[in-house]
Amino acid sequence: MIEAAPIDSVMRALADPTRRAVFERIARSDEITVAELTRHAGVSQGAVSQHLKSLKTAGLVAERPEGRNVYYRAQPDGLTPLVDWMSHYGVFWRDRFADLRNLLQEIDP
Repeated sequence: MIEAAPIDSVMRALADPTRRAVFERIARSDEITVAELTRHAGVSQGAVSQHLKSLKTAGLVAERPEGRNVYYRAQPDGLTPLVDWMSHYGVFWRDRFADLRNLLQEIDP
């Protein structure tokens, strides 16, 4: 059985469109600072920091302080609860598509 807390945390973190956009920018970069994220986020630095806090709590990003800057990078393992949850439903769809294929072959051999 899949644990509820990790999947809930990941889904909650990625449910917000701005937060999802911040995560996608981090995932496309090796490392990125809050200042760089804020430039194109369309929200304040404070809002970006709050989104980063949620992403970090969910295990989706890690931070590395260096001097006055903090660098963020994506943590691919943070998506594991979501991937595991979706793979559970992948079996459902594979079975349904196999049934559909069989039905179509019966209808039009």
